[in-house]
Amino acid sequence: MLNAKTLNEEEFFYGHKACAGCGGSLAVRIALKVLGEKAVAVLPAGCMSAVGFNFPQLCFSNNALISTFAGTASMMTGILAGLEARGINDSIVVGFAGDGGTADIGLQALSGAIDRNDNVLYICYDNEAYMNTGIQKSSLTPFGARTTTTPAGKRIKGNLRQKKNIFEIVASHDIPYAATASVGYIQDFINKVEKASKIQGTKFIHVIAPCPTGWGVNVDETIEVAKEIVDTGLLYLAEFQDGKYKLTHRPKEFSDVAHYIKRQSRFRHLTDDDISLIIQGRDKKWEKISKDWA
Repeated sequence: MLNAKTLNEEEFFYGHKACAGCGGSLAVRIALKVLGEKAVAVLPAGCMSAVGFNFPQLCFSNNALISTFAGTASMMTGILAGLEARGINDSIVVGFAGDGGTADIGLQALSGAIDRNDNVLYICYDNEAYMNTGIQKSSLTPFGARTTTTPAGKRIKGNLRQKKNIFEIVASHDIPYAATASVGYIQDFINKVEKASKIQGTKFIHVIAPCPTGWGVNVDETIEVAKEIVDTGLLYLAEFQDGKYKLTHRPKEFSDVAHYIKRQSRFRHLTDDDISLIIQGRDKKWEKISKDWA
């Protein structure tokens, strides 16, 4: 099993133009170190394509290309077919798409790839908004978050919709393997990428990757806040395989949700009553998890 000591020392994603503290760039960097030089990366419009492809500089040392915004999964299918036609069977095709490019505009293509059971790995780095175009709401933006399209004022308190559960939506396709992860728990993420790389068929990993700019935290707090979202129980670390859900981490007790919320400027308009509603939603979800999951 790979860990910090045995992980590939070679860098496959470096010299990029990501903002300081970018969680998405960390997720891409770590995943490619696990997958190695023969991985072929596909990236749609989003933060990672914006910071990784800056002519004349390419920030990937393995094969990588930009796809259409909606077509990450369909382009992965085409690349896989091309590799197979050339008799190349030792490469893995991996897609890196943001929350908007996955749960919104890219969901149809992802669903199709799962339906075909293409042997690809799709990684959604979730910074909970369309960050590189100005912090607009996506369907993975959490309840109450302020974005430029869900402003917080006297009458509206940020995003009024609950975050879409993309992990369970993908799992409902009976996909061979799906998982949730966080850059705050890097070893767990490494384990899941390594495991996914050895499974035939379509694989999906949803990894929380905080954006200090959009979340309103300091650039040196990325790992801390990515760990805290798990410790509060607002994100569960889990896997879906062989038709069953399984937790890979269960907090002994939840840390303070109010602290997690109030440290981020995107939530500073929320009241204690609003935070209580968020806690109630968390408790309801964990009640179901405790009852139905291993």
